[in-house]
Amino acid sequence: MAKLEGSFTVEDMKNVQINIGAVVKEEEEWDQPMGPFPKPQIATLRDWDFKILNRYRIFYAPADDTCTLCTFGPCDLTGNKRGACGIDMAGTCGKIVLVACLMGTCAHTAHGRHLYHWTLDKFGDMKFDMGTDILVTAPLTETIIGIRPKSLKDFGKALEYCEEQITQLLAATHTGQEGSYVDFESKALHAGMIDSLGKEICDMLQIVAYNMPRGDPNAPLVEIGMGTLDQNKAVLIAYGHNLAAGAEAMFYTETNNLWDKVDIGGVCCTAIDLTRIGEGMGEKKVPDMIGTKAKVAGAVGWWRKMVRAGIMDTVMVDEQCVWCDALKDCEERKIPLIATNDKILYGLKDRTNDPVDEIVDDLVNFRVPGVVILDPVKAGEVGVKTAIAVKPKRADIRNRIVLTEDEFKKLVSSCTKCNECAFVCPPHIRISNLMEEAAKGNLEPFSSTYEVCVGCGRCEQVCRQNIPILKMYEYANREYIRNQKFKMRAGRGPIRDTEIRAVGAPIVLGTIPGVIALVGCSNYPNGTKECYDIAKEFVDRGYIVVTTGCMAMDMSLYTDAEGKTIWEQYPGAFDGRNICNVGSCVANAHIHGAAIKVATIFAHRNHRANYDDIADYILSKVGACGIAWGAYSQKAASIATGVNRIGVPVVVQPHSVIYRRAFLGRADLPEDWMVIDARDGSKVRIEPAPEHMLYVAETKEEAMLMMAKLCFRPSDNSIGRMIKLTHYCDISMKYFGKLPDDWPVYVRHASELPLAWKDQMMKELEEKYGWKIDWKAKKIVEGPIRPADVSFDPTNIERKIRVRK
Repeated sequence: MAKLEGSFTVEDMKNVQINIGAVVKEEEEWDQPMGPFPKPQIATLRDWDFKILNRYRIFYAPADDTCTLCTFGPCDLTGNKRGACGIDMAGTCGKIVLVACLMGTCAHTAHGRHLYHWTLDKFGDMKFDMGTDILVTAPLTETIIGIRPKSLKDFGKALEYCEEQITQLLAATHTGQEGSYVDFESKALHAGMIDSLGKEICDMLQIVAYNMPRGDPNAPLVEIGMGTLDQNKAVLIAYGHNLAAGAEAMFYTETNNLWDKVDIGGVCCTAIDLTRIGEGMGEKKVPDMIGTKAKVAGAVGWWRKMVRAGIMDTVMVDEQCVWCDALKDCEERKIPLIATNDKILYGLKDRTNDPVDEIVDDLVNFRVPGVVILDPVKAGEVGVKTAIAVKPKRADIRNRIVLTEDEFKKLVSSCTKCNECAFVCPPHIRISNLMEEAAKGNLEPFSSTYEVCVGCGRCEQVCRQNIPILKMYEYANREYIRNQKFKMRAGRGPIRDTEIRAVGAPIVLGTIPGVIALVGCSNYPNGTKECYDIAKEFVDRGYIVVTTGCMAMDMSLYTDAEGKTIWEQYPGAFDGRNICNVGSCVANAHIHGAAIKVATIFAHRNHRANYDDIADYILSKVGACGIAWGAYSQKAASIATGVNRIGVPVVVQPHSVIYRRAFLGRADLPEDWMVIDARDGSKVRIEPAPEHMLYVAETKEEAMLMMAKLCFRPSDNSIGRMIKLTHYCDISMKYFGKLPDDWPVYVRHASELPLAWKDQMMKELEEKYGWKIDWKAKKIVEGPIRPADVSFDPTNIERKIRVRK
């Protein structure tokens, strides 16, 4: 057979059959070679997981002593007993943790799958372009999958991978499968990583399709608070996490010039995402800046307060974090409800294929309490038309919803002070005391605890007198509700590469004391004010503060002496003394992404399909700590677990013991703190930095102290360690009146001692801890765990050793 050489065309080839399979060609501008672990399977990163789990011991707090997951049960697992299947208590706890993480992972990944189909159907395939300031465009996709997406369709490959891993992980929870609690936890860490990838897919899809900000530190200020919803207009609420239907309602309102007749607000993360639409610099397939016309009614914890206040005329629910009795609440108040996503259907009839006017007529005349409409475009139109038409019909109903003064007094007097309500209240509000004071004409306790109330309604369920306690809260705070108008920074999206270049070295060396990420739900121990207090404490200290979701919304409800919210007080860049709202729950992926970018942009680490290397770098060198202070859902569990796998510790609130698990370090065990010096392969004992990976704090004060501590890293230089130690000690002095007991553990050199207490500390090191001090030179001669060494290169992975001894 003759062999053709050089250039030729197909026409030159005779009697040749050509079979072409998949053709894969990466663009040349991504010069990173494929790493060792593209699309890691369940066991691929098991060695990395075990490095985490061997240092940060698993602490379980089981809800009970039995297992009831199969028909052999209930099985008694007390002591060393095993169930009929052979599983022990630790294994059962690990299994439940994995199931919870999978629930959260499924929620975000399914959200991504819905957006993938919807955005492609509505907008077509679009170029995946994050602008000139973002070249590491999808850091989690690149680090986990090993691909750099070029269009929206490319995320389909990542979704397929997520869905495959979820199926394999869920299979491991079947009776008679995994039996080791450590391997259950490794699988939970894997689920958390998949969750982080699912979140990135979600937000990247909507950023491009809906032209949201691409790392804009000056994203617009938008309105937040129940008082921002104009009661002279019809009020349509979009409630949940998936923006599709709410966005269509906004587009319909814009196209038909109806903004003078309807106000559109959001509850939970849909609220944040609606306010981001059209504010970017990308392809303009949606109305420009339309997001600034949407209102953020509030976070998920405010839902029942809102619905009982009757501030809405129609509700559209989509998916995730929607109270299961939303239909019941709406039906009682004649508020039509439209279910727009197949995750939440409430037993309602599917009217997707019915004419719009027929659906509106049935809803407006209260023939049905709600409908299912799975076409977002039709749902948006029906939602707007229903809200406008039903508003006048609800006028009398709205007046009857609000208690009169006489009704309020009668209800107050009916309280028997049995305190059943206090026993079931998550933040333990003594409601009987509120009733007692209200009987005297003092409504201040109802006002001061209004933001502490999480709106769960459990108090009403147990009240023997059937007192509508949330209605009473609404009556006592009606003026506050009417005037609840604040400003919040719209979600800015990812962190720009240019920002990372500016702060990479200060973060790694410690001169920026740390990155504090505030995420989570509205289930705070002592109210929403704690979000603001925590954020302000750290931004004032020069930390980089990032936030998402409900915490971003809840910290917006407070102002300083000049009447400015936290978003008006501080800039929105990824830098010290800045606070940036990156977006909704799914935007949490950008916090992971920022840490990855520090490794790849600043440290020039190859991140492509190289997850454990990047996680090792973050654990050893990137001073970051997350806090899920309002955590309540399974999504919060998967989010925190994904953050842990990539090497970032997380502090959670006291109710989080119900998650059953913590990752706690043992500072008293030197063998747990041995790392490799990558320069020569030697083993070095480090200080416990960070000491814990998942820590439950009892109070916000304890949480803030622990957060400052968990930003310590072995790579801190002496200036950075002094800055971090100063903040750690100062927070302890501010809130606890004393220096922390373990401050000497973090001292490696005299220059690292905080100036305010340096002489006192030197004396204490010598007298109490037996360190040798050269007082003439004011130097530490002997005592620290290890000396300060600016070139120290800590790692936990042997392949990172450059030269072996």
